[in-house]
This record gives sequence, C-alpha cells and structure tokens, in this order.
Amino acid sequence: MTANPYEQNLDRNPANHQPLTPVTFLERAAMVYPDQTAIIHGNARYTYAEFYTRARRLASALAGKYVGKGDTVSVMLANTPPMLEAHYAVPMTGAVLHSINTRLDAPIIAFQLDHAETKVLIVDREFSAVMKDALAQAKVKPLIIDYQDPEFPQDGEQLSYTEYEALVAGGDPEFAWKMPDDEWDAISLNYTSGTTGNPKGVVYHHRGAGLMCYSNTIATGMDRFPVYLWTLPMFHCNGWCFPWSLSTVAGTHVCLRWVRAKAMYDAIADHKVTHLSGAPIVMSVLLNAKPEERREFHHTVAFNHAAAPPPQSVLNAMAAAGFKLTHLYGLTETYGPAVINEWNPAWDDLPPEAIADKRIRQGVRYVTLEDLTVMDPQTMTQVPADGESLGEVMFRGNNVMKGYLKNPKATDDAFAGGWFHSGDLGVLHPDGYIQLKDRSKDIIISGGENISSIEVEDVLYKHPAVAYCAVVAKPDEKWGETPCAFIELKPGENLTAEDVMTFCRQHLAHYKCPRHVIFSEVPKTSTGKIQKFKLREMAKD
Repeated sequence: MTANPYEQNLDRNPANHQPLTPVTFLERAAMVYPDQTAIIHGNARYTYAEFYTRARRLASALAGKYVGKGDTVSVMLANTPPMLEAHYAVPMTGAVLHSINTRLDAPIIAFQLDHAETKVLIVDREFSAVMKDALAQAKVKPLIIDYQDPEFPQDGEQLSYTEYEALVAGGDPEFAWKMPDDEWDAISLNYTSGTTGNPKGVVYHHRGAGLMCYSNTIATGMDRFPVYLWTLPMFHCNGWCFPWSLSTVAGTHVCLRWVRAKAMYDAIADHKVTHLSGAPIVMSVLLNAKPEERREFHHTVAFNHAAAPPPQSVLNAMAAAGFKLTHLYGLTETYGPAVINEWNPAWDDLPPEAIADKRIRQGVRYVTLEDLTVMDPQTMTQVPADGESLGEVMFRGNNVMKGYLKNPKATDDAFAGGWFHSGDLGVLHPDGYIQLKDRSKDIIISGGENISSIEVEDVLYKHPAVAYCAVVAKPDEKWGETPCAFIELKPGENLTAEDVMTFCRQHLAHYKCPRHVIFSEVPKTSTGKIQKFKLREMAKD
C-alpha cells in the first residue's frame, strides 16, 4: 500500500505547531498597541503595556510562592483589575484559575476550596467576612492574598499581611512565562450550582478558551478597539471568556464593581461603551433607572443577553433605549455561551408575532462549536426538526469542558454516546435553530444564577409545619425567573409567607429563597408524584 505523501516528513515541530492559548493574545496586544487603554477602573487607567507587565509581575510573584502546573489559585474578587490580571497571570505559571461566585455562602465556598485543593487565595475585602467563615470550615490552608480596592475602599477585615499591590510590585516585569505543554492542559475551574448534592467542578482547557475568543468577537460583532462594560460577573464561566477575548481586538475593559444604574449610564456615556453582557436583571436595572440616574448617549450599544429570554415588552424597550440585543445560550460546561440566535435580516419584515417567536429561540452553534442538536437521550437519535418533538439539547466540540474534576462517573454520564448532555430539554426547528422548552431537574435561572428547586424544597421540608411542597419558576420581568414555593401544611398548622421566607434565609443564600409563597393543596398523581407542570401554570397567574 502506497504511503500517504502528505504524511511523509511533514511532522509537527515547534515552528509549525504551538498549543492554542488565550494568554498569547495579551502579549500580542501589548506589543502592537502598547499605549491603547486596556482597563478603566474608577480614576485608574492601564494601557496594554501596563496590563501585560502587571500580569507578568503577578505570575512571577505566584511562581515565587511555588505555584505551578497542577496547582489551583482561587480568587474571590469583584469585577476589578486584579480579576483581569489573574486570568492571564495564573495560566502563565501553568496553574489553574478558580473564580469563586461572590454570592455563595460559607459552606459551599469551603467545599470548593477543599475540592479544588486551593494553594493560593486572593480575596477582596468586600468578601472577607464570608471567606473568613469558609476558611474556618475548610481543610485546606492556602496562602491568602488580601486585596483592598484603591478606587473603592472596603471596610472588610484584612485576612492576610500579604497585600495584593505589594505582591505585584515585587514581581518580575520581564517574567519569562511559558506556553502550556499541551493545549489540553487545564486553564480554569468553574463550579456548577450544585443542583444535586455538591457542585461539580468544570474544567476548561487552553484550546477551548482560546477558540472562545474568536467565537465571542464574531458573535458580538466586535471590531478593533471595542469598549466593554463589565456588567457580567467575571466569576460566571470566566466572564464567558471575555477577559481573554478582548485582547484579540485590543478592547477596553471598563470595570464595574457593582451593577448600579447610574454607574452603568455614566460609563456608557463617558467611555462610549460599545458592548456589554448580562442576564435580564441588567436590562431591568437600566430600564427602571430614575431620571437622575440616566445619561443620554447617541451611539448603539450591543447587549448580549442570556438566561431566560425577557418578555417582548422588555426587548422592545431596550431597543428603543439604544441597545442592540443578541440572545445567547450555554452552560458552565460550554465555557458560557456556545449558541447564538443569529438574526436573519429578512425576519425584520415578518409580523410582530412571528418576530417575537424568532427572538425567543436559543439559536445555532457558535462558529467554533462543531455540532449542536436535539436528541432522544435513550436512542441517541436526532428528534424530528418540526419544532414540536421534545428531546435533550446536546453539544459536541472544542468549546465543551474537559470534564468534571475528580468525578469520573459524572464525566462519563455527561459525555455518553460522544455528545455532551446538557440536561436542557428543547425542540429542533426546520431551519436548524434550537429552542428550550423545559429544564431537567427543574433549574430556575434568576438574574443569571442557577437555583435548584430540589435544594429549596429540601430546606422547606425541614420545617415541621410543611407536609408537601414544590418549587417552580415564576416569570419575573426584572429577574427573568424567581422561585415560587407551593406549600401544603400539616393539619392544624399555620404559617405565613414571611415565616417561610425567614426560615429559608436561615438555611440558603438569599438569592435562592422563594420570593412568592402560595399555600394550597399540592397537585399529585395517583402514585403521589407532584405535578409540577400544573404548578408552573399556576405560578404564571
């Protein structure tokens, strides 16, 4: 048999093959556009040359603390410059970045620190109280680095004498960081919301993160030098990989410590923001701003929104206010958004009702995702593309996680049949667009946060007066969805909605607590199974 001539003496070597990684994008931006503004935070400004230098200094300092490949650096930071710097500095050492959700309670944080085997922990003073509690519960004893925001000082307790700015200042500005040994090497760790038991640690690789940068800039229409407002928490799937993506186009990061209406309008008007991302709650904050909080701006701002699609009235109001909307969909396991509702200009001529139907669909795959479809999870065959046949949304490609940390069974289950099983139920339309119809395990997405109805129900059942309960999503114009609890009391017992909410706040993070409580008989099947589909309809009223 004749050998393939295209394989003879044409081997991979350092000259023609290098691992994909987003870290190189910052290096390039600093070389090509050294004086371009990279970061704006309060009155502080950093150029790309300064951004790259600070990242190298931080990487050098971490390496000096014996941080290297296989280690985890955890950070609990707001949308501030150190969070951006960590996205580059940590992988520069070969270590893995673990961004902690700043809204979590101490037990979950402690679990993550232990599970991740955190070696170094960078903490913003704003979160020092909950972190101190978490560290007391955790088994690991990481090196703690304290960050006090010089632009917006916080009153929290200093947990360490190792101060962030001093650490960076002591690092080598010429630190010779190395490329990953393999693009399959882990770059970051993000935890799911823990819908059943403890949260799972989702591992990203350099290849996927690098490819996401191309997809993000294409999907959001970013040209060179965009100005990106950080309304999306950077702890969410590494900010959907935008901390890395902006370096590909030498964009400006406008940091936003808190999502407040005045701060957003000021940033949009003063810095000529071109792009921002977030859940429907961000839209609500903008649209419900008081007159004194608003600022006029005369340019169009691209708004990339995910989670549950907002009502048509909200979409219309956002468009009228000067925002161009793009609906995205994804999961922690897909590096954030991997699906985009690509808008066909011909749809603009459709009747309003038909346009609304098009807008609520999740869409088609990102350009760097190899495949996306809806399948019967039992037979692993695609459902008919009729917009009606229900199946599980499945992904395949480089923008799918490496797997779940220390959880081979969950990893195998997620990748059964050679596809990533999202757990989301949807339909496939004739034009190839997917649309979600329900969520397995009854996940509630509120303000971009995943809330397990099972977790909330488990807490409710601990109350001695509760006989039966069920928690479902209630549509909410501000939050997208909020938890609604249906409770059937034991005979002779009395509870008020406020009693229930107070009880839940003692056992759950506040954003997970029911915002609506309805006392009634909980509908059940003949076998005693609660009929949640009926409760969802009741919650809409």
